[in-house]
This record gives sequence, structure tokens and C-alpha cells, in this order.
Amino acid sequence: MAENKSKTTPMMEQYLSIKENHQDCLLFYRMGDFYELFFEDAELASSALDITLTKRGSHNDAPIPMCGVPVHASETYLSRLIRKGYRVAVCEQTESPTEAKKRGGKAVVRREVVRIVTPGTITEDNLLDARANNYLCALTEYGGIMSLAWCDMSTGEFTIQDVTIKTIGATLSRIAPSEFIVPQNIITKEALFDVLADWQSVIHPLPDVRFDFQNGEKRLLDFYGVSDLTGFGDFSKAGVACAGSLLDYIALTQIGTMPSLKIPCTLQASGILDIDGATRRSLELTHTQNGQKNGSLLSTIDCTVTGAGARLVHARLASPLTDGVAINHRLDSITTAINAPDCVDEIMAIMQGSPDLERAMTRLSLGRGGPRDLSAILHCLTMTSGLKNIIRKMNNALPQNLQTIIQDLGHHDSVVNTLKSALEDELPLLARDGGFIRCGFNTALDKIRQVRDHSRQLIADLEQQYRNHTGVDKLKIKHNNVLGYFIEVTVKNADKMDLDLFIHRQSTASQVRYTTTELSELARDIIESRDKALAMELEIFKTLCDTVCNHNQEIGLTAVALAEIDWVCGFALLAVKENYCRPQLTEDSVFVIEGGRHPVVEQSLKKQGKSFISNTCDLSTGQKLWLLTGPNMAGKSTFLRQNALITIMAQMGVYVPATVCHMGIVDKLFSRVGASDDLARGQSTFMVEMVETATILNQATNRSLVILDEIGRGTSTFDGLSIAWSCVEHLHNTSQCRTLFATHYHELNTLAKSLENVSPYAMQVKEWDNEVVFLHTVGAGSANRSYGIHVARLAGLPPSVITRADTILQQLENNKTSGELQSIGELPLFQNLPDAETKPASPAPIKSPAEEHLETLNPDDLSPRDALETLYQLKSLL
Repeated sequence: MAENKSKTTPMMEQYLSIKENHQDCLLFYRMGDFYELFFEDAELASSALDITLTKRGSHNDAPIPMCGVPVHASETYLSRLIRKGYRVAVCEQTESPTEAKKRGGKAVVRREVVRIVTPGTITEDNLLDARANNYLCALTEYGGIMSLAWCDMSTGEFTIQDVTIKTIGATLSRIAPSEFIVPQNIITKEALFDVLADWQSVIHPLPDVRFDFQNGEKRLLDFYGVSDLTGFGDFSKAGVACAGSLLDYIALTQIGTMPSLKIPCTLQASGILDIDGATRRSLELTHTQNGQKNGSLLSTIDCTVTGAGARLVHARLASPLTDGVAINHRLDSITTAINAPDCVDEIMAIMQGSPDLERAMTRLSLGRGGPRDLSAILHCLTMTSGLKNIIRKMNNALPQNLQTIIQDLGHHDSVVNTLKSALEDELPLLARDGGFIRCGFNTALDKIRQVRDHSRQLIADLEQQYRNHTGVDKLKIKHNNVLGYFIEVTVKNADKMDLDLFIHRQSTASQVRYTTTELSELARDIIESRDKALAMELEIFKTLCDTVCNHNQEIGLTAVALAEIDWVCGFALLAVKENYCRPQLTEDSVFVIEGGRHPVVEQSLKKQGKSFISNTCDLSTGQKLWLLTGPNMAGKSTFLRQNALITIMAQMGVYVPATVCHMGIVDKLFSRVGASDDLARGQSTFMVEMVETATILNQATNRSLVILDEIGRGTSTFDGLSIAWSCVEHLHNTSQCRTLFATHYHELNTLAKSLENVSPYAMQVKEWDNEVVFLHTVGAGSANRSYGIHVARLAGLPPSVITRADTILQQLENNKTSGELQSIGELPLFQNLPDAETKPASPAPIKSPAEEHLETLNPDDLSPRDALETLYQLKSLL
């Protein structure tokens, strides 16, 4: 595209030169009020955005495809392109056409790429989900150690964690990055193929040199202005290299303009409840299986009223703790709030709909903020004083977390007073629109505005002054495009004009025109006042931004405190509204949940006017592994999932849907419930099941909680039963973890006799008047039937199919009881099938051995003794 430049215009030469350096991006090339795209970029963008593709000029004798989007609406189009996986380089005009002309008549206006917009580096409100973080993540290997680093540019969060090949998948699932940068050498590692395959859509490979340790260390030192990183934490060299690569990438995409990032914190894997990607999907923590937020656990338990509070709920749901002390600190705060309902109501009323302090600060630090971001900061800082007073009223002895919140809310009188006196009540979206500085804040600006806003009155006042001075009542001050402002009198009044004051400009047959030094200055001021006023407002805006950014650390702490108090009050409201209990967390292996409920299903039933039937689960010593049998329609999957969700909520540090929850802290949670395939990788449902089961068996410890449903059902009966049997033995003997193992293989219940920690439990049903009633309760013992045919009837299978299935089931069970399992070829599966157009025929009756023997007898031929022996024979045949 860049060859044969002799045929291109100067403007197109400039475009091609800029595009040459941004081959992996769509180039938004600023031309006046539009961003234009050319060549292949135009074709891609017109298709992605559904906008018209036109042509402009030619290149190498071929028309140049072109499309464009208005600058004022560019964020909407950017959002659509980013969601479709494109990266966009924004190229702005860096001088005005007037300035370009000074360099020569044919000089092209200078343009430069000022920013590269990527999924992980966006900061605009309408491009982000206000209630979720937007993480940019990096992966590095150095010295045999692998490390992940991630940050949210819009909030300033920055985290480093060392990982292994086994843990990297679970960590990435927890982070869920929008963009994932990796070095080229890691892409080719065979051991990481499966892990990275899940993130191919967001991976952006970069040269290995950008992940170098020495360069990474220097970037961190320079960015934070320190000479040593020791004070920040104990980072591995891989962690330093990884964090440095993030800073490098941010500088690359932001063209040197850096956001305000917090000091990176190190995260130890042992401090977080380990939940792999399959378990997160199975439990529908943040999204349902079909990708919707509504119906997930997150949507059910999030009662926060601010974006920052919602992001904190999301983050803590993704990363439950394993530190009992930290968990109880969170619970103490919620307990205090529950006991002060009036205070909670006051706090939520104040915070309802408050602006996003974190993201407003980030936009200002990047130079992308506007007057409304300053107003957002003013609003949030203004309410801190009232919030502190309300929190103090909650209790005379506040728990540690609430004391920290009060401290971090801080004192911001100087910033608040400055912003309050500077900003108007009604503010424009963009600073360049002007009119956002309050009258009286800056005397020089007020004078300029007075000239701009009252020019007609000033001209009228000056006109009257000149009339009084000359005595000419018909003296007028006029304006035209040639002379600008001028004073006009009739020829007969010309001799009354004081030539020491009035300077002659022009004479006509009937009029004489003058000017004065005062009028010239006023005219110049009127013409320039608008530009001057805007320029001065922009300068004041920059000063205000600098003032705010100089308090970045204190305001950052306040933002965290506001999110924390929203989080505390939100979960206090949830606990009271839904009658949740405080969990008791210990360091042993106890696991007792009394009256447990599934939080999502319970709320759904409430909307339907129904009640949820609670159940108890006790996986303590002696029954650490439950073998759960019974029909699925009885609520088996719900029971399995609710215990996993209660565990997650407890280790988040919030109240849980139960009457009693006494739980030994879980280190790893595994859930394999439901069937799915992975056609993209060529894996069948059964293969996916086996891969996930292998992960569980290889990684579960004696502190883990494992939820398994229907292991082995994807293959033949005997294969599946064998696999399920051996899995139970492994979980019991080797992993020794707390386990809920649901199965339809009733034969597994015999394991309770040989394995001391295995206990059979079943979903309870009641048979009444040839109908089956699902009680949705769990009880000790095992089910002897799965009631699959009954469920099939409820699902609407044709009556003929149901009747036939019943008959075949009876024969199979009879033969199994007598030890005479038939082969498939011997089963009368397709006998007497009805014609599609006729009424289904009744199935042929199957005679029992007793019936067949009776048919051979003639009662008249039997002696009393023979008759008695025949009765015994019939009894044995039955």
C-alpha cells in the first residue's frame, strides 16, 4: 500500500506514513469534524459498523475506499469496534490549518497518533461496564518462574501473582481479562496450549524483549519515582518483568500519557479459594451458562448502589478468601451494619447513584476528563463527612474494617472548597464547550466574559458617551465586514468631531466615518473575547485537574472506602431481607449447613409466590462423602450447587442462605454438574467430563470441597459404573476431601459398607395413587429407583413410548433379579410398534414363569398332595 508514493497526494502520503507504523490497528484519521478510514481499514470498518463505504481519489490508478465517523459520536463507534476485537489508532490534528499555512501554502496539517484504543486500555464510561472491572493482563516466565500481572486502568488497581502451569487457568478464570498480552516465546509452549486456548480471542502477542526483567524493573522504578522496589513487596523477577511489561504496553498505547496506578500488590495463591474455570461456569457465579448476567449468583446477591461497590462485589465473588481472620473482619462489619438498620438506610440514601470517583480520577490523570469528572469528585468528597458521622453512630466499638473506612474517607476541605467555588451547577460534557467556571472565581475571566456577553451594551454605552462628548445626537457606532466597528456621523456634523479623539476612516457623499483608540480596543476585545474566555477556562480547568491529581493518593483511599461501605451496607440489607445467617469459619474439616437454600433459585421462586424447601448437609468426619441418589427432578442438582454457593459466599465474608453454617475453610472448590462438549477442540461430552474429573482427582486435597454429578454416564453402563466406583474410592482414600457425589448407579451404595466415610443419601419422593410426588428434600438412605420414566412422562414423551418403556423396564428388572440379563438382540424393543396414523396398540403382555407353569396344569388331574407341591413350585417361581 505504501509503494509508488509519487502518485499520491501529500495528504495521502501522510496517511500512509502513519499507517505504516500501526499495521495492526484501524486508523482513525482526523479530517475536520470526522475520523476518516481508508483502504482495507475502510472496508473492515464499514462492514463492522454498517456504515456507507465511499471512494476518495485514487492510489496506483485504483479508487481509494473510504468511510468516516463524526468526531462527536466517535465513542459509540469505538465501542462497537472494540467489542468486535479491533484495535483503533486515533490520529488527531496537532495544529490548525492556519498554522499549517504559515509553513507554506501546500503544507499538510500535522497529524499524530495520540492513543491506541484496545479492549484493556479503555477508560470512557460509555465503553465500560460500570459494575465490572476491565482488566489488562500480562503473562511472563523468567528464571523458571511464571507470573501474571493485571491492572484496571480505569480504577488504578494493579496486582501481581506467581503461577504455575496447573494454576494459571484458574487464575485467568478469576481475572477474566479483557486483553491479555503475552511474549511470543510463551505462545509456542506446548504445555500452555490448552490453557491459552480459552483466551485466544483476547490474546495479543508482543516481542519477547518487552518482557525483559531489567527493562521491567527500570519501568517500575521510573513510574513510581523510587530507587528500590523492596518497599513495595517481595516480588519475584518474573513478577517484576510482568508488571513492567504492563507499564510498557500502557505507555505504548497511551503514547506516553500514563494513568495513575496504585502500587502493585502481590497476591499469594494460597490466600484465595481456588476455583477453576469449569467450576465457575457450572456454578454460574457471574454469568449464566448462556452468558447472561441476570440469573447468576452475582446478580442475585449484589445490592450495592454504586459502580465501585458493584465492582468490589464482583471482585470478591471471584476471589473468596482462605484467611479466617480476614473473612471474620468482613463479617464483623456486616453484623454491625445489620444491628444498625437506620444507619444503613441513611448511608444508602446518600450514596444512591453517586458518581464513579475512581474512574473520574483516572480520566483526569490521562487528560481525558471533563468538567463533569471534576463535579463527580466534588460530589463524592462532599459526602464523606456525613458518611463518617453515620458510621460512628452504628456502634460505640466499631470493628476494624469500619474504623479503617472512617480513616480512609479522609478530610478534603481544601479540594472541596476549591471545586465548589470554581464549578457551575450545570456543566457541559466537554471542557472545550466552555461555560463551566462559576462567575466570581476568576476576576480576569469575569472581565473577558463581560466583554463577550455584554458587547452590545458596551457598544451602546460607548456610543452614548461619544454623543455626549460631541453633542451629535445622531452619532452611531456600526459594524461591517470591511471596516469592522466604526463611528458614523452625517457630513454636516463632521466639524463637531474632535480630531484629537476621533480618527478619520472613510468619507462618503453623506456620511463620515471615524474610529477611536478605545473603540478599536473594544472591537478587538469583542472579537477575541470568546476565544480568550474559552482559553482561560481551559487553563483554569487544567489547574483544577492538577489540584485534584496532586491529592490522588488521599482521594484514591476515599474511593476504596466508599466502595467498601457500599459493599458492607449492601450485604447487610441482603442478609436481613433474605433471612441469611452468619457463617462460622474454622480451620478443621467440619462442614455443617442446616436449612441451606440455593440463593438464586430461592429468589426466583419468591417472584412466583412459591417457597424454597431447605435442606441440611453434613460432611463431617464419618460421612465426608455423600452418595446422593434419586431423580433429578427432585432437586438434586440444586442441592449440589447450593452447598458450593454457600461455601463461596461464606469465604467471601458475607452472610449465607441457611439457618446454621459451620464450615472448615475450603482451599479448593470443584464442581462438575451438567454435561457439555467442546467441539472447537474436538472433545465430546464424555471427554470433557473425563478431563474435568481428572483435574479434580489430581488436585483435590483433604481441605477441598468436591461436587460431582453423574460421573460415567457418558459411556456404556459397565464402563461408567466402573469409572464412578473407582472415582469414589480415590476421593475417599486418596483425596480425603469433603464430597457430594450424585449418581444414578445405585450399585455404588454398597461402598458405604466398606468405606468408613461414605454415607448414602437420597432425594425423597412419595408415590401416591400411581403418581410420583417430588418432595425436594434430602434424607438418609439410598433410592432404589430413578423415576426416569416418570420424568419422561412429565417432559411430554408420547404415551405409547412411555407405556412401552414401562414394560421393558419391568422385564429388565425381572431378568436382572433372576440373574438372566438379556442381550440387546433379545430385548423386544420394537415389537408391536403402532403405525403413525393408527391408535397405538396395547403392548403384548409378558408372561411370568409362574403364569407359564400355570398354563400347563390341569387341576382335575392333581391329587391333594400334587396340588400342595404345585403351590410350593408356584411360590418359588414368584
